Amino acid sequence: MNFIMEGGPVFMVSLLILLIVIVILFVKGLKDNSEKNNKLVKEISLFAFVFGVLGFVIGFLGALEDIAVASDVSHQVLAGGFKVGLLSPTFGMVIFLIGKLFTIILTWIKK
Repeated sequence: MNFIMEGGPVFMVSLLILLIVIVILFVKGLKDNSEKNNKLVKEISLFAFVFGVLGFVIGFLGALEDIAVASDVSHQVLAGGFKVGLLSPTFGMVIFLIGKLFTIILTWIKK
């Protein structure tokens, strides 16, 4: 759970909430497999992916501003910043893939 705090709580906690919503919709879809439920899983997972990328872009713009002000930035600090910055879009991609897998399963078992 440390990666959630490292990646920025605003974006990472929001992505975690979206993941929980997707799992709940999937479980609901296993009981009542409707087209609306399937579409919601698909759209929320895509939203999570784009939201994660937005978190990276906002963080990256802030980092570039700080680098422009600083006189000397070491390679280690820069690499550490990139690692932290990529946590949000990576988590968004994982959520997107989970949502896509759930959509495939729900489509496959559709009556």
